[in-house]
Amino acid sequence: MRSYDIATIEGDGIGPEVCRAAVTVLTEACGTSLLRFANFDGGALHYQRSGAVLPEDTFAACNSMHAMLHGAAGLPGVTYPDGTEVGNDLHLQLRFKLDLFANVRPIRLYAGVQSPLAGFQPGQIDYVIVRENTEGLYASRGAGVNLRGEVVTDQLVITRKGTERVAKFSFDLARRRQGAPRDGKRRVTVCDKANILRSYAFFRAVCDEVAAGYADVEIDYAYADAITVHMLKKPDFYDVIVAENMFGDIISDLGAGTVGGLGIAASAELGERHGLFQGAHGSAPDIAGQNLASPVATVLSGALMLRWLGEQHGDAALLSGADRVEQAVEAVLAEGRVVPRDLGGQASCTDMTEAICRRLR
Repeated sequence: MRSYDIATIEGDGIGPEVCRAAVTVLTEACGTSLLRFANFDGGALHYQRSGAVLPEDTFAACNSMHAMLHGAAGLPGVTYPDGTEVGNDLHLQLRFKLDLFANVRPIRLYAGVQSPLAGFQPGQIDYVIVRENTEGLYASRGAGVNLRGEVVTDQLVITRKGTERVAKFSFDLARRRQGAPRDGKRRVTVCDKANILRSYAFFRAVCDEVAAGYADVEIDYAYADAITVHMLKKPDFYDVIVAENMFGDIISDLGAGTVGGLGIAASAELGERHGLFQGAHGSAPDIAGQNLASPVATVLSGALMLRWLGEQHGDAALLSGADRVEQAVEAVLAEGRVVPRDLGGQASCTDMTEAICRRLR
């Protein structure tokens, strides 16, 4: 049996708790012979101690191993001289150095979770937001201009290569899915502001070119402001949404809010050869070390990792493990006996971890 080496970076705040919980669940699902985890330093606290948010040995491990599993990073007041947060720089460095161009955020309403949107039942909200992860407004990271403290500029960057590959990723993903819950149609919605800015008009035009090669997938369009309304009124219409970096960042959190919040929101940052997996929530330092955090988002991110590795390596055991982890999480939530605090219950991080593992057994 083949084995896979996973670099874990526990990070700051609740990061160590939720990362260790995910490792426990993934090991229960796949066994110790299939997955081998090795922990490495990184994050805001490590920066305070050493001056490096992403040490060289940590990056080398991330570059060489099969995948990366991250807890969370960031601490209040730990910033660079320009005011930007140190913690975010951990995954931003990995994102840009390893060219993790597709940020994948599943938005799914699980059984046992109540949506704030009236009338929507489990399964009726089930789509994926694919955010271009290396260009857009965030391409200015560290390169913007602050002129005399009077004029500050950042540039929005859209390239043909960047748009083509994230669009192709999105259409390929739609082909593997079952279509939108409302009508079963495989659909990619392009989120932009093509009516105002040339950069977004170019983004849409390149997506149109890619769409021509996918006759079996419908293309749809939504302006970034209007889609925030549509995601609330007709979330069942969506299958895959592709967006520029900043817009994708914003609507991903909105989508998470419709299915239970960031505590249940998984994410994957994918490139041609590398994958980084972490919950979409922050480090929540106010509850760190108290066993209060929910590990669900990180566990579900771990399931995304198993599925990605399984597809990359043609490994049915990993694909089966991904399905089993997701089913175990949903079964625990649906049962309603062990419910994390962010979903209205009292379960601790340990309680949730043990309940998911019992389901797997």
